[in-house]
Amino acid sequence: MPAAIGQELVGLLPRLRRFALVLCRSPSLADDLVQSACERALAGADSWTPGTRLDAWVFRILRNQWIDHLRRSRTEGMSEDITERPDIVGDAGEGPILSKLLLAEVQQFIDTMPAEQREVLLLVCVEDLAYREAAEVLGVPIGTVMSRLARARKRLAEMTAAA
Repeated sequence: MPAAIGQELVGLLPRLRRFALVLCRSPSLADDLVQSACERALAGADSWTPGTRLDAWVFRILRNQWIDHLRRSRTEGMSEDITERPDIVGDAGEGPILSKLLLAEVQQFIDTMPAEQREVLLLVCVEDLAYREAAEVLGVPIGTVMSRLARARKRLAEMTAAA
């Protein structure tokens, strides 16, 4: 079974990295989180129930990795804020400039949201998880997912209208 899961994990990598970037906002840390989550998923392949969504299971593993990282970092001290270091962020030069500016503006709006709203917005609107699946990934009731998503959508609409 780990071989079959391994093949599906390869297809999930872009989505896992996108979720990790939303959580940590650091490309290198996001890559580490994805790698660690994939390792855990492969090592614990027997605990995944066939017939259920593999992506939701791996998203939950990744989120748990992030929470573990946050707990560890409290005892390790300060880390450097990536927004303070524009020299380490590279630009591939792809895509039209206007699209990039719009995306950056929307990202800024999303970054100002509380973490709970950011997480549910990404899982439901970007990763296309059902409310129940997002609730399982986040470990909250489905009603909490719905209310967080409603608040996130309303807040994003208000911010984009004001801009």
